[in-house]
Amino acid sequence: MQYNLDKGNHSVYSLQYHFVQCVKYRRHILVNPLVIDLLKQTIHNISENFDVEVLNIECDKDHFHMIFKSKPTLDIPKYINAVKTISSREIRRKFPEVKQLLWKDAFWSRLYFLATTGQVTLDILKRYVDNQGQ
Repeated sequence: MQYNLDKGNHSVYSLQYHFVQCVKYRRHILVNPLVIDLLKQTIHNISENFDVEVLNIECDKDHFHMIFKSKPTLDIPKYINAVKTISSREIRRKFPEVKQLLWKDAFWSRLYFLATTGQVTLDILKRYVDNQGQ
């Protein structure tokens, strides 16, 4: 098996995540390319502060998908909260017209999707574990 591994002082790891965040009530806020650019740039800036590497971000009208990699020490809820809080504040500040599309000033949904991603499929990993000691 070939892995793209990261190294810490006392660890070797490969941690990648798929994060999806929807706009509250699925409002179509992410339609203006300038808003999307600001969202992406804001997320990249926040990620630098958390030592997170953003591998990809893509948007639809009412949500975005992000793939990122991090160290095992990342406080994921704190990172996601920062992404949500700072990005919504920056978008509202630079594009005040989006407030008209929101309901009760809520920008992002409280719920989000987060999954780990692997460099191999789950079946390959299961076979690898099953074959240990043989």
